[in-house]
Amino acid sequence: MKVTLIKGDGIGPEICESMKQILKRLGSKIEFEEINAGASVFEKEGKFIPDELFESIKRNKIAIKGPITTPIGHGFRSINVELRKKFDLYQNIRPIKSISSIKTKYDNVDMIIFRENTEDLYMGIEEKISDDESHSIKVITRKKSQRIIKAAFEYARKFNRKKITIVTKANIMKLTDGLFLEVGREVSKDYPEIEFEELLVDNTAMQMVINPNKFDIIVTENLYGDILSDLGAGLVGGLGLIPGVNKGKDIAIYESVHGAALDIAGEDLANPTAMLLTSCLMLDDIEEKEKAKKLRETIEDVLKDKKNHTKDLGGSSSLSDFTKAVIDKIGE
Repeated sequence: MKVTLIKGDGIGPEICESMKQILKRLGSKIEFEEINAGASVFEKEGKFIPDELFESIKRNKIAIKGPITTPIGHGFRSINVELRKKFDLYQNIRPIKSISSIKTKYDNVDMIIFRENTEDLYMGIEEKISDDESHSIKVITRKKSQRIIKAAFEYARKFNRKKITIVTKANIMKLTDGLFLEVGREVSKDYPEIEFEELLVDNTAMQMVINPNKFDIIVTENLYGDILSDLGAGLVGGLGLIPGVNKGKDIAIYESVHGAALDIAGEDLANPTAMLLTSCLMLDDIEEKEKAKKLRETIEDVLKDKKNHTKDLGGSSSLSDFTKAVIDKIGE
């Protein structure tokens, strides 16, 4: 099984190397085809995304990537957004799940955020009216709303999830968010066994902080999904623990939620947990489910010992020490 690997910028190469070592120890059959993108590529080639990367993803259908920095002042608005648009990766799926050994204010958080990935304000349609006024255009369509909401319901049915919460600000944006909500109500009628709840985004943020255990699956628009998934990360220990995947009709790009952390790049301080859990999502989808299960259990076991906690978790473990701990635990 060939998978395109994009190591990215900042801590990306380090955490991707950790993932490669650990998947090799697990005995995964994945063969990585490494082609990079981002700031480091721009410095050498004058472009952020080389054509060969697009071809590799088209050929392999599956890619996994480290964080990529967004260029400021030139290039794409976001390289991640460009990849999602290029391959119509309309589903951004981010599981928010407690790790038992990471103590936070809440136990047993287990929600999944389905974020529409191709429209809304992230389309970047902006207009300068004058030096004192600028407009940003929000685009919501029936077709794209329907497919992300249907994907969330299909996931719930497949994995026996009980409840879907649709999140909008339809009380204010009655046309755009109103359309998204209208479509959600229509789609929900085809899934009578799944509880359907409507919440406004501001209320959702409050409810997530008061009682995150009330949520199962959240389906929402692009901007709200980005914000709520970061809020969710804070509930379970931070961005260093949250995996993710972008899916389209026949192509998937797996990426953890956190950024490139340029301030600690190359210092052996990064937490690879999110990258490893992201690789578990990939293993699940390529029918290496037992290896995914083994890796998740191993991460849980390793994190029970605080000496293995990296700096972001309040510990002093290095990336290489954490990687070795996981590899040694797999071998037991």
